[in-house]
Amino acid sequence: MNTRDDQAATRFALPEFLIGIGLLACAAVVLWQTLAIPVSPLYSKVGPTVFPYMTAIGLAVLSLLLIVAALRGGWQPQDEKETPVDWKSMAFVVAGLIANLVLIKPLGFTAASVVMFVLICYGFGSKHPLRDALIGLVLALAAYFGFAKALGVNIGAGFIETMLGA
Repeated sequence: MNTRDDQAATRFALPEFLIGIGLLACAAVVLWQTLAIPVSPLYSKVGPTVFPYMTAIGLAVLSLLLIVAALRGGWQPQDEKETPVDWKSMAFVVAGLIANLVLIKPLGFTAASVVMFVLICYGFGSKHPLRDALIGLVLALAAYFGFAKALGVNIGAGFIETMLGA
């Protein structure tokens, strides 16, 4: 005998399905861009495309699991599905991501990442922007110098990196 909860659990969950499809599209883009990476025949088995291929495969597997879960009714409990979207918080998270894209070229990786971190923290409910900025600064500098010094990859030096002698 099916109860109401059993019926709800077997319904198709469109929002979760769309998330799975979006993630599958991201996996396809990663794969497409990985195929465009020039690989020298000097590399034996491990080259510059190993980690991007692993990322594409991981994203594809995760997206397929999310799609299957959506077809089985979704992964959210019923009471969470009825919770209204907090559009103000969502706007701050999206604003943080857009700010990073817009500011990375003129300000550099670190400053843009700090702005993004503070906006996203506020979107998630933080009321401590100074603390968030300091945490964001430490994380962004660690990421920047990890890429710049350890890997030799320039991910966007700006005024903060210049002041620190990058």
